[in-house]
Amino acid sequence: MSDLQAFRQETRDWLEDNCPQSMRSPSAGEDMCWGGRNFEFSSEDQKLWMERMGAKGWTAPDWPTEYGGGGLDRAQNKILKEEMARINARSPLSSFGIWMIGPALLKFGSEALKQQHLPPIVRGEVRWCQGYSEPGAGSDLAGLQSKAEDMGDHFIANGQKVWTSYGDKADWMFCLLRTDPDAKKQSGISLALFDMETPGVTPKPIKLISGSSPFCETFLDNVRVEKDQIVGEVNQGWTIAKYLLTHEREMIGGMGMAATGADSLGQTAVKALGMTEGRLNNPILRAEVAKWEIDGACFALTAERVTDEIKSGHGVGATSAMLKYYGTELNKRRFETLLKVNGSRAMLWDGEASKGGWLPRTWLRTKGNSIEGGTSEVQLNIIAKNILGLG
Repeated sequence: MSDLQAFRQETRDWLEDNCPQSMRSPSAGEDMCWGGRNFEFSSEDQKLWMERMGAKGWTAPDWPTEYGGGGLDRAQNKILKEEMARINARSPLSSFGIWMIGPALLKFGSEALKQQHLPPIVRGEVRWCQGYSEPGAGSDLAGLQSKAEDMGDHFIANGQKVWTSYGDKADWMFCLLRTDPDAKKQSGISLALFDMETPGVTPKPIKLISGSSPFCETFLDNVRVEKDQIVGEVNQGWTIAKYLLTHEREMIGGMGMAATGADSLGQTAVKALGMTEGRLNNPILRAEVAKWEIDGACFALTAERVTDEIKSGHGVGATSAMLKYYGTELNKRRFETLLKVNGSRAMLWDGEASKGGWLPRTWLRTKGNSIEGGTSEVQLNIIAKNILGLG
């Protein structure tokens, strides 16, 4: 038996012994596990699954073991994903710490910052939010005006951030602040970390058309930021910010293939519309569902290829714009098709039969996918310039 075959068997045995049966189905929406100081677990099994995977380092399986990760190589990480998929094991932890600030700390952070922040991220003990966009600096992020004044042994930060996802539930924020107001806008920016319970930090939820409030505006009023919580060099945060954005776009693009329940789009269509001689009864929707399934499979294979390239040392770079654009547009198409498949039932807004109006509310939420993390138009410009070479 080869080393990889042995690892597969060990992984399969461990998952069988440690993944609760209730965690062997896709999670969606509010049932996702975000971890953090104040997170309310939906069940003891959800908590147990996160803790077991975190202790093994498999919430961040390819991070170094010295920072709490699993230390898996590319082939082992792929086997872990395959074995989790085999038993329909859900992701034990959804985390901006793992998806965004963690990779930035691994690349740019001091050893002290890595030791302080990475292990708690892996264990799901700290929930992070992102302080990037501002009322006057969205797509033109480098135009941000929130500032940090040097006070000797610390900074004092003032300003306003907006579209801070889950800012009211997060424990810490990674935040872009202007530390040199006289420098050109891409310079003089630093990436700072601070606890959301620091005096002067005030997140206020923004209610969306879907009825939910995942976004916040966050006000910074004389917030103390310690100098040892600056990632990389002071005034050099724009380089780190761009690197982090590639991971954010890759993460948002992944929504295109994220599970929306126990069934695939095709299975949902079959249950809703029925089949005759192995074909979906509605010929128009049959073609639409088939096209989505094909496009989804192509996207998943492309994302896997890009992941393998990253693990082999190639940076994601502008490719993240391609994944972000296509993944979010794919997600919007999926929910448009789900509405059609479910017909009038898809319009139920409240009540147990509609699971609290999950489908129409999520459909409305997907409209934001092509705005957050950089609009689709911005992504197309990046693709045209940096991938297609159109100048």
